[in-house]
Amino acid sequence: MNDHPASRLDQLRFLERVQLADLERTRKWIAAEERRDAERQRGEQARPPAPDWLIELGLNREAPPNAVHVGGCHMAGKRSRGIGRTDALRWLAEGIPACTHCRPDSELGYLEG
Repeated sequence: MNDHPASRLDQLRFLERVQLADLERTRKWIAAEERRDAERQRGEQARPPAPDWLIELGLNREAPPNAVHVGGCHMAGKRSRGIGRTDALRWLAEGIPACTHCRPDSELGYLEG
């Protein structure tokens, strides 16, 4: 057992070591967060552009599609996939309904009939 109480200088040096350890840990957290941010930015830059048009598929392979959407429509379900302008027009002509929220028929200039 230590018979001598720690001097004020010893206490301050101990405090300094603790604070340096805290600073090093904080710097590691910052570096890790910077790596995550860089990875997130690279992922966003590498993401392919959103399709201009979407077709929302039915519940099974035999079911007809449910609706045609403008790409990025918030009402498009999880079973949607990107299609081109020609396919969007074809699906509308075949009677697949246009989404009433994003109005792809208006965007495409499609007039029924």
